[in-house]
Amino acid sequence: MSVSEHELPAHQQKPARLGKPAAALRPVGTGRPKISFVLPVFNEADNLSKLHAELCTAMDPVDCDLELIFVNDGSTDDSLPRLLALRDLDRRIVVLDLARNYGQQVAITAGLDAATGNAVIVMDADLQDPPAVSVQLIDKWRQGYDVAYAQRRTRQDNWFKKATANIFYRLLHRLADVDIPRNTGDFRILDRRVVEELKKFEEKDRFLRGMVSYVGFSQTAVPFDRPERYAGTSHYSLRKLVKVASDGFLGFSTFPLTLISRVGYAVALLSVVGVLYVLVQKLFFPQLLVAGWAFIVISVLFVGGLQLIMLGLLGSYTGRIYRQVQNRPLYCLKGHHPAGTPEGR
Repeated sequence: MSVSEHELPAHQQKPARLGKPAAALRPVGTGRPKISFVLPVFNEADNLSKLHAELCTAMDPVDCDLELIFVNDGSTDDSLPRLLALRDLDRRIVVLDLARNYGQQVAITAGLDAATGNAVIVMDADLQDPPAVSVQLIDKWRQGYDVAYAQRRTRQDNWFKKATANIFYRLLHRLADVDIPRNTGDFRILDRRVVEELKKFEEKDRFLRGMVSYVGFSQTAVPFDRPERYAGTSHYSLRKLVKVASDGFLGFSTFPLTLISRVGYAVALLSVVGVLYVLVQKLFFPQLLVAGWAFIVISVLFVGGLQLIMLGLLGSYTGRIYRQVQNRPLYCLKGHHPAGTPEGR
């Protein structure tokens, strides 16, 4: 690559792997690239055997080495024993056992930290991210894309989840400081270069979709139809969904902060209009003038409510800063069971 190409902005450069010989994609000592799967697990015991079987079936025809990293995120069911049993049968499996439930985004981060592949695929363990779609993601990666994200064409969810998801993605797309694709989850393939950049991020309140969009590189979509869960129920309560949404908005948009001043200007303008209205009524229509106690009380309550909302927004940003400056470890490992060894540590 010439010096002038190096000086181009990142979004104008060609994917670095385009035109490279196949050997450049292979880990030292093997003839094939290595693909790592990162699968966060929280109380998915009934899905694990089916997931492993479908992953193996989908990936058997693919010319690559596999690393399957299951991250047990503080499960309270039989997920960990079943993962260890699967690891005894398949030595490509790595099991990371987190010390408690840290949440899906942190569990994914732990998996990315442990992954050693040329590319990493992140997917859920509930089979709503079909393993067969992983092959299409790998094809896009082989074509030279650094990121290929699975984009939901349809989804088998209830009307409430569909409606709230649609509102969330539309607002995030409009308000975020980076372009975050609509109707995407964390199901995607990441080139090793992208993974290394993501490992530099030190956010405590993480939103992987936004982080991947922020780092840039060449990205493309793979449309798919999202099926129902194979077994069990969703572990995302309304509280957790709100937390994910707030991490997306607060982590990648300053609009809530600018909204405070905009609302202030609007309320000030309304107060000026109100003063003019009262003056006109007092001067020209005194017979229509009514006692203003009710109006005053309503106005005070309205402005007080707005102030509390704005203080809450400021508090949310301040809380994120507070958690960040504490500099606590993002997660703690209770157990690490590496691939190809009889005992974990």
